[in-house]
Amino acid sequence: MKTNARHKLLGAPVSYYTAKVRAYLQYKQIPYDEVLATREVYRDVIVPRTGVRFIPVLITDDDIAIQDSSAILDHLERRYPEPCIEPASRAAQLVAFLFETYADEWLVLPAMHYRWNVAENRAFAIEEFGRLSVPTASPDEQRAIGEKLAGPFAGALPWLGVSSATVPAIEASYRELLADFSAHLAAHPYLLGGRPSRGDFALFGPLYAHLYRDPASGRLMEELAPRVVDWVVRMRDRRPAAADHAPIEALGPTLTPLLSRMFREFGPVVLGTLERLRAVELPPDGVLPRALGTQTFQLGTAMGERAVYPFNAWRWQWAYDLYHALDEEERVRADRLLEAAEGLAWLQTPLERRLARVDNRLTFAS
Repeated sequence: MKTNARHKLLGAPVSYYTAKVRAYLQYKQIPYDEVLATREVYRDVIVPRTGVRFIPVLITDDDIAIQDSSAILDHLERRYPEPCIEPASRAAQLVAFLFETYADEWLVLPAMHYRWNVAENRAFAIEEFGRLSVPTASPDEQRAIGEKLAGPFAGALPWLGVSSATVPAIEASYRELLADFSAHLAAHPYLLGGRPSRGDFALFGPLYAHLYRDPASGRLMEELAPRVVDWVVRMRDRRPAAADHAPIEALGPTLTPLLSRMFREFGPVVLGTLERLRAVELPPDGVLPRALGTQTFQLGTAMGERAVYPFNAWRWQWAYDLYHALDEEERVRADRLLEAAEGLAWLQTPLERRLARVDNRLTFAS
């Protein structure tokens, strides 16, 4: 029996990963309603349906609750294959997924730094947190609640590796990323050519929800990278794609610096996480903790400490599997680009312990 049910996206305008999924839904013209993740929605829907307190959550039109932005895109892409966001080439699909992993797992550093360490952005976010959580409260009550809600997010900075020692390097890396992406966008409207890929939607998360939408960092982006601003607006306003994805060989000259940055900055963190997982024993409940102690990392010339997140390794495992499933012809194409970006060795490093995600929590695969 047909119903008038629509998908429901539970999220918030300030949310990094909600922005990623919202842009995807709008681009694909998938019918949905956005539901603000208020305190009541967390209490009554998100936690009971998913067992965790993370957004976004998609409640599908047939009442399946999906948490995790990549899992949401995968589910919807199977149901709504057109317009396709996946390039025809499997090698290009790997590249798109590498950028999704980089955006989701590593660009949290500049996104969180600029939001919580820049006073104007912090004040803006606190007001938004309060207003969105309790829309009917007074401004003073909203501000007080926003301060309380912001605490865990701002308090996560040291765990991510954002500290006085690393902030100059984080800002330098972000400015260089804007320059590299601007150079690429001078030649191509999207990451992989003439239409968005999953890499674009993932990059849109931090570059829009935090770094463009927050006022101080938004002005910085407008000053340093007007081409990136144009891309953000194209993604936000779901402008129709002018062409198809391009062959990765045509993208290489401007794509390689972006990939090189990802491997240089994030690759050692992933390998350190894989190394830590080799010696971990599961607790009695069979669920891996969100963090496994800390590790040293390098960004530019700066050295820092950050938590070891198994989730980083789980996401990298997807890229590893994609790479190792390539046929010979596609492997050659991928290897040329990965070698030019000095990243081939990262994907050829064996995974000794595999992870699985069960009921929105990580464990070791059996």
